[in-house]
Amino acid sequence: MEIQRRDLSDPETLKALAHPLRQRLLTRLQRRGPATSAILAAEFGEDRGATSYHLRCLARFGFIEVDADRSAGRRKYWRAVPLDLRLPSRPADADTEAAAIELDRRWREQGERELAAFLADERAFGEFGDAALSSLGSTTLTAAELAAFTEEYVALLKRWRRDPGEAPEGARPITVIFHAFPTPDGA
Repeated sequence: MEIQRRDLSDPETLKALAHPLRQRLLTRLQRRGPATSAILAAEFGEDRGATSYHLRCLARFGFIEVDADRSAGRRKYWRAVPLDLRLPSRPADADTEAAAIELDRRWREQGERELAAFLADERAFGEFGDAALSSLGSTTLTAAELAAFTEEYVALLKRWRRDPGEAPEGARPITVIFHAFPTPDGA
């Protein structure tokens, strides 16, 4: 399934995606595959009605969809839509900027929590811990070259992306954190 780029520029869409439970639901569907609202409510210790509401909201904004092959009657399985989500670099208005900042903050915090949890006990991850890499490097680029570098990274990540149901035996979700930014003066 092809991964479509989606530029998030509408404040309502950004706010919908920034909701903490919706972020958790979307991440769960992306990493572990389709599930019903009842399964997700049990996994997260949430009310089934609230979980169902938030799933419908994610679907309304196009982040998830019903998995028709698994669904039957009123029992709906939801799956993540494969998307390359992009925050606006220069939001058009204050509402969009505030919503984008909030969503970016949530994404960064999630990545930082996951990295900290991994680093706290790398040995517990066995061969995955051995295969993991943290790297700090630098180069000298123009703004256009930095943009191209970023797009090459995204293309690499897309090339390695697969749905959880297509993963080979022994595969597990992998968190990838990427930061490429101008080095602050004096650093």
